[in-house]
Amino acid sequence: MSNTAAGNGRATAPTSPLEGHPAARGRRAAGLTASSAAGALVLAGLVAVGPAASAAPTPDCAAPFPVADVASGAPVNGLTVSKGTTPQAFTGEVLGVLSDGIGPDLDMIVAELHSPAIDAAGGIWQGMSGSPVYAEDGRLIGAVAYGLAFGSSPVAGITPYEDMQGYLGAAKAAPEVAVGSRMATRIAAETDVTRTEAAQGLRQLPMPMGVGGVDLARARTTVKAAGGSELVTADSYRIGRSSGTAAAGIDTVVAGGNVAAVLSHGDITLAGIGTATSVCGNRVVAFGHPMSFTGRSRLGLAAADAVYVQEDPLGVPFKVANLGALGGTITDDRLAGIAGTFGASPTSAPVRSTVSYHGRSRTGTTQVLDPSALGDVTLLAGVANHDRVVDGVIGGAEIQAWTITGTRSGTPFRLRYADRYQSADDVGSAGAFDLATVVATLSSLSSVKVTGVTNAVKVGDNGRRYRVAKIQQRTGGRWVDVTGKTVKIRAGKTLVLRTQVVGSEGVTRSFFREEFTIPKRLKGASGTVTVVGGNNDQEEFYGPTSFDGVQKLLQGNLRNDEAELGLVIGEGKTAFEQTRRSDPTTRVLYGQKYLRIRVTS
Repeated sequence: MSNTAAGNGRATAPTSPLEGHPAARGRRAAGLTASSAAGALVLAGLVAVGPAASAAPTPDCAAPFPVADVASGAPVNGLTVSKGTTPQAFTGEVLGVLSDGIGPDLDMIVAELHSPAIDAAGGIWQGMSGSPVYAEDGRLIGAVAYGLAFGSSPVAGITPYEDMQGYLGAAKAAPEVAVGSRMATRIAAETDVTRTEAAQGLRQLPMPMGVGGVDLARARTTVKAAGGSELVTADSYRIGRSSGTAAAGIDTVVAGGNVAAVLSHGDITLAGIGTATSVCGNRVVAFGHPMSFTGRSRLGLAAADAVYVQEDPLGVPFKVANLGALGGTITDDRLAGIAGTFGASPTSAPVRSTVSYHGRSRTGTTQVLDPSALGDVTLLAGVANHDRVVDGVIGGAEIQAWTITGTRSGTPFRLRYADRYQSADDVGSAGAFDLATVVATLSSLSSVKVTGVTNAVKVGDNGRRYRVAKIQQRTGGRWVDVTGKTVKIRAGKTLVLRTQVVGSEGVTRSFFREEFTIPKRLKGASGTVTVVGGNNDQEEFYGPTSFDGVQKLLQGNLRNDEAELGLVIGEGKTAFEQTRRSDPTTRVLYGQKYLRIRVTS
């Protein structure tokens, strides 16, 4: 090995920056220094976007080192960031090459890497994906992208830069790469890794989603209750918020520097952070593996400022960093890595939530760059702003008024809906699901582009409900309880009904009086009357799968604080059917009652 420490056979990092290759020379010429961590520290990852970029990154335009020329035992060096924004050096040695290790015609280079930061962390870390690895002549071998599957280790799988340079990833993901017996033996012989550990193979360095602006445990519980999320998972990072001029500028996105792919920023930040492999002109390649493997992509390209690398004795160490300035667009999400263009960021759709409670009010805004994140962001933004204003997880009730704007096949639309929500223990999350579900459905449709979401929420402490208790008939000058009974009505006469509801505190209220004149042609027919509270069905927003279905639902859905009476007498084409809806009450209304009808002569 090169640069080995006496007695342990492990490579050690140099004490000065890498010399000789274009990336290092470019940074010295630009006079870049590490910037301080901006904003709140995070447990694992990112914060919201900082100020706009003011300078372009320094290009390195690295020349690729052919995989065919990579030799076992060859010394390598590289760049990555463990703190701040200035890349620090590491060194290592090639252990071998796994033919087709990542995919068809896409080899993986295996190397052992060391530096003071890598050694202190126990191995390579999450967020190191994309770190450039150079040959002795300064040409770029590839990007750190994979680590041993068993856990923390200095052994890295490297994606060849030859393939990153042209974005030639095959259309098949390879999250885990087998290590053959010969390679496992070599890894064990030349590192502190056992043969058993090495034989478990290499896997892509984790790229969990950074989630900011909402308590992570709360976010996980909320998305689980909503049916799960591909973005917010058990591996997601807890994140905070950056602000001011201390945020890292886009000019810090250089070879070996931090880089982030951003789905949303503002109240709710969703982003993945890694390392830039090479910058040339207005383009950057990074990560050395996919983020979501979408092929074409339209994510935000941002800088980041590393705070430190957190050791993880039970898994892979991870980089703690603040997200910096947006300064471009991630255009490719490929098997061999992500790539982006510096300049304008993707067009965003604002998600705004205004929550009012006991004289307090706040409007929170999140700019969503990736349409596939709109549903999750709408859900999390609603809960986060609710928690911020109410300042607690409480029972109660609230009235919401939504507006969703967008285009359908190029034609603008505006959808509106209002409803009342109630919960005995967590009204903030109980009221968040319907709007998020509708937004997720719309944003999944190829003909629909959602351009904005707003929600005005008025929260109160009274979480009492009404329950449909009785159906009464007006007969003989008085009201008679006919719930569950058979009512006889003469053909041609008028049936007069009303509903009684009982509040949570036991108070009874009569309302919803309706009259029906029974056609004479129904003599001898029978039927039913059903009264149902709007809060009885809480799954209706999960049904529509088309724009027309969503539009029809929002226009005709029974509100949670309304009741609906349905009368059906007879069958087939001659049946007499009537549906009446009450005015909104002051509480959500649940429960259902019915009676039978028999028409006499």
